[in-house]
Amino acid sequence: MFIVRRRPLKLALVALCLPTLSLAQAALAPINIAMIENLSGPFANTGEAVVRNLTWGLERINSRGGVKLAGAPGIAASHRLLSLERFDNKGQIEESLSALRSAIDDGARFIVQGNSSAVAASLIDAINKHNEREPDRRVLFLNYSAVDPILTNEKCSFWHFRFDAHADMRMSALMAVLKDDRTIQSVYLIGQDYSFGQAVAREARRQLGLLRPDLPIVGDELHPMGRIKDFLPYATKIKASGAQAVITGNFGNDLTLLVKAAKEVGFEGKFYTFYGNALGAPSAIGEAGIGRVLAVADWLPNVQSAASEAFYQSFRDRFPKPADDYVHMRMQLMLEALVQSIEAAGTTDPTIVAAQLEKARVSFASQSAAMRRSDHQVQQALVVGLMERQGSPGVKFDVEGSGYGFRVIKTLNAAQAELPSSCRMQRPFPNQP
Repeated sequence: MFIVRRRPLKLALVALCLPTLSLAQAALAPINIAMIENLSGPFANTGEAVVRNLTWGLERINSRGGVKLAGAPGIAASHRLLSLERFDNKGQIEESLSALRSAIDDGARFIVQGNSSAVAASLIDAINKHNEREPDRRVLFLNYSAVDPILTNEKCSFWHFRFDAHADMRMSALMAVLKDDRTIQSVYLIGQDYSFGQAVAREARRQLGLLRPDLPIVGDELHPMGRIKDFLPYATKIKASGAQAVITGNFGNDLTLLVKAAKEVGFEGKFYTFYGNALGAPSAIGEAGIGRVLAVADWLPNVQSAASEAFYQSFRDRFPKPADDYVHMRMQLMLEALVQSIEAAGTTDPTIVAAQLEKARVSFASQSAAMRRSDHQVQQALVVGLMERQGSPGVKFDVEGSGYGFRVIKTLNAAQAELPSSCRMQRPFPNQP
């Protein structure tokens, strides 16, 4: 069970680096990163996966000395460790806003969140107001998973940076595969009834109309998020519709229970998913998913690269339990970009760090990412994987000890994955474009 307060984890991360840092360096206050995430309830597994990824990234950075800040004239250079403060928002907006206030009061100037676009939108609004009202206590918001396109379009903010491809970008990658699959003659859309699920359905309809106008949508529905315990009625409708493919942005238990139900009713079509590559989904669908379940991601374990393989193996060595096997390359890139930007800024002042972060370019374990200054949407490659048995060609690694992994069948480079933005960025500097 994860403690939602901060001090035990702070002490652990500092202690990790004591052998390599002087006592004077270790005594410097760490740079606190406040994570506001769902750590209880039906989606607790998604929050716990984030904790593992961020903890691992901070351990790696701290083991090499942390953040290196050049000293001002007459002041020696320093190394600052990073620490993680965890707040359980219970999946609720009000809890998230309360956590934000607590994090700021505790001195955090860097906020991270991602497993809800509705929460992310509320945090952006609150941070915009806070930073205008209290310029001496400004904060930055780093978003690793909230992918509603509006967050870097109409709601874009100088204080918000997204390190995941948004839903329209992910949908474009899936459609690059679906448009050429002539075995699919009809599709069924199903998703969670909130901003992200609505955005996925909307973009699926739009792109199907452009790329496969011959393809009828035989089902289109949204369901309550995190409250459905029995998906058999939904799976029965999907099978009865005659669809050869399901498109869904579901994640966590909403995805796992959906694919389990589809397996029970004998649905034999394909699943085009945003998150079907982990959190129980592969083991839930089992043999029925071979050659049928597709997932889009910024990175997959079976990307063929020695650096990527070493990266993945080191994560599995750190977290050997099969259930913990859900590693996010983008979270590692996010942390590396933050460190790079603080070091370039020479300070932890959020305004100055933001000016560096919006032009950050980072590479790690064969993956590269660049922040687009105009809307603070990261630009990076995307891949689509197809579920296969471990050991089959292109599938060295399985997922969560399931015996199934994802073979990369489509790669879009950053330029191919890029989409335009409607953002009109408001900057805190009066004469800066």
